Amino acid sequence: MKPLHELISLSGKTALITGAASGIGKATAFRFAEAGADLYLVDINEEGLNLVRERIREKFNVNVETFRIDLSKKPEIDLLWEQLKGREPDILVNNAGVYWFKDFLEVDEAFYRKVMAINLDSVFWMCQHFVRRRKERGGVVINVSSIEAFLPFAKGLVHYDASKLGVVALTRAIAREYGKRIRANVVVPGGIETEGVKRLKKEAIMKFDMEKIAISFNFNARLPMGRFGDPDEVARVILFLASDLASYVNGAIIPVDGGFLST
Repeated sequence: MKPLHELISLSGKTALITGAASGIGKATAFRFAEAGADLYLVDINEEGLNLVRERIREKFNVNVETFRIDLSKKPEIDLLWEQLKGREPDILVNNAGVYWFKDFLEVDEAFYRKVMAINLDSVFWMCQHFVRRRKERGGVVINVSSIEAFLPFAKGLVHYDASKLGVVALTRAIAREYGKRIRANVVVPGGIETEGVKRLKKEAIMKFDMEKIAISFNFNARLPMGRFGDPDEVARVILFLASDLASYVNGAIIPVDGGFLST
């Protein structure tokens, strides 16, 4: 039986994390570095990526490479994996996503395609590349969905909800088809106080958007724990799933939502 510190260690492994410049992705990068993993960090926000890379290098003795990638464009995803040929990651965390509000009846094709390209299509292509390269050697996939996929709560997110439920179906299908070598699980965060959520709250107050203010108030009122979560509280669960602590966890859907889905 392995001791606990060995089970949670990611030493000798490399992880690729998308959306790593902020929020859950950033928190995950720090926790993975603490566990000893070398990192490939992906985001469209190059300045944010560089800051995360430097801070990790100051704190931990791991290798960190950053890649500015527009995940809505498949050719850029393909080029990334071509750059990583022969040094593919052991762990893939698909965290990047956009949370754009728009009334269902006002969604046009361009907007819909952009949301799907980032939230679902990019996860599909990233997973395809990963499984193609790792199906014989083994590996771990962790995809990030949302409680909105299971319990739509906020208005103006029909497109988002559809994309995030697609991530769940994709993850479970990969677990079913490639489970002998690849463990694939999905984390379902909810009520997490990321930079994006803080910005939305501030904008709602500044614009006196009563609908969004009411959504925030009602959401908080329904949280059994009575508070929003911290990105690091999701990152810890992602670390668990990436590690050998979760060696028999495959195709699982794990909410990290303060109990919201139970209400």
